[in-house]
Amino acid sequence: VQLQASGGGLVQAGGSLRLSCTASVRTFSNYAMGWFRQAPGEEREFVAAISRGAHTYYSDSVKGRFTISRDKWKLTVSLQMNSLKPEDTAIYYCAAKFDPRGRGDVVYSNPSDYEKWGQGTQVTVSS
Repeated sequence: VQLQASGGGLVQAGGSLRLSCTASVRTFSNYAMGWFRQAPGEEREFVAAISRGAHTYYSDSVKGRFTISRDKWKLTVSLQMNSLKPEDTAIYYCAAKFDPRGRGDVVYSNPSDYEKWGQGTQVTVSS
């Protein structure tokens, strides 16, 4: 599977952006998905995850401001980011984990859980 992320840009604090990640695989419904971010000089950190069955999980730093969703027909996972803060500035990466077994309610927050990564999209929030 290949992942193509888009939607980054420059926005003022308090603004909104919507990131999208399109997967080039018909079996998209067998994948759990996640968003991570990496700021300069920092390690990659978890942002949000969504299971095959659309269960969601967020980092404390974005909970209540960001919303992750998936569209099985468009083969996309999206990240709606509201009330953006300068500390949200980073390169955002989408990731996919092949997870066909079980009920599809497991979410993954560790980068090492994911097998495939998109190329990243820059988000810059000015103060």
